[in-house]
Amino acid sequence: MLSRIRESRGPCADAVRPRLRSSPPTTPPAPLKLVQTGKMSCEVNGKKVGALGFGLMGFTWRPDPPPVDQALEALQAAFESGMTLWNGAEFYGTPQYNTMTLLEKYFTHRPGDADKICLIMKGGMDLTSQKPDGSPEGVRRSIDNILKQLNGKKKVDLFSYARRDPNTPLKTTFDTIQKEYVETGKIGGISLSECSAETIHEAAKLGFKIEAVEVELSMFSPDILGNGVVAACSEHGIPITAYSPIGRGMLTGKFKDTQSVEHLGFLSKFPRFEAEAMKHNLKLVEQVETLAKEKGCSPAQLAISWVQHQGGRPGRPTVVPIPGATTVARVKENSKLIPLSKDELAKLDKIVDEFETKGDRYPSSVPTNT
Repeated sequence: MLSRIRESRGPCADAVRPRLRSSPPTTPPAPLKLVQTGKMSCEVNGKKVGALGFGLMGFTWRPDPPPVDQALEALQAAFESGMTLWNGAEFYGTPQYNTMTLLEKYFTHRPGDADKICLIMKGGMDLTSQKPDGSPEGVRRSIDNILKQLNGKKKVDLFSYARRDPNTPLKTTFDTIQKEYVETGKIGGISLSECSAETIHEAAKLGFKIEAVEVELSMFSPDILGNGVVAACSEHGIPITAYSPIGRGMLTGKFKDTQSVEHLGFLSKFPRFEAEAMKHNLKLVEQVETLAKEKGCSPAQLAISWVQHQGGRPGRPTVVPIPGATTVARVKENSKLIPLSKDELAKLDKIVDEFETKGDRYPSSVPTNT
């Protein structure tokens, strides 16, 4: 897939290339040394964070959100595991229960954690229509609502413009955020989400400092490695926060058919989870499971580590994967990075390069690469 993106060799819609199979090891693998996330770090907006971050969507934006006590325990486990970059959104949930209300509870109980967490909050969406609203009135409403519901328990380190509004000039949107919120100290800085390389370059040309870019990156979705986003972030020194590093749960190996994803609500309607596409996409999961077994780790750990290893290469910025999890056990599993040798990384890169994922990342109604 990467070669298709990088070299633009023409259409190959739904082409299925032979999948690679690794020979089983002749001897049992040696015990794997896992790397605790907290022992590695990078900086986002001047704040040191762990090599892995934490996505908060699953706590509040699903048909059956976990109990609050379970969510609070998982948040604490993420913090204690060194996953100190947290990514939420104003629209993750309902007006009564959402990212902000959950975090208000957490930081009320654990106020000492607040300054050690780098919190990125997405917004700039009309909560009724679920469409981007980058107008001055729209972003004011969004940021003010986030701050009100956090109730002073945690500063918003970065406000992330969730999707670019085609009806509002970028300068108009960012002028409002910069002058009324960043320069007044109400928030720490500006981030972009699900953006194109062109938007990144435009923001830089306008003189705005973009502190982070949140985009999808996984073995299922390596698009940003070849569509200019990674190159733009590298050029302007912007770290990437990589969402859905385990393919919305597919790369855990726990989904085997369409019935097993029905509980995911709207995600189960995404093109990649439709029956025909899912049957094909599980072939990639099988390859990851095989290599993970040889490596002595879980498929999710291998998938997350591959994403993290995409950063720091020549011509690439820092990449901080932000996997989500709603149980302590899953948080602890995801928090441990797997060391990958040059040969192992090359093998994984080749698998990704030669695998054609079926189905788009989102339904056609959802704006992407804005």
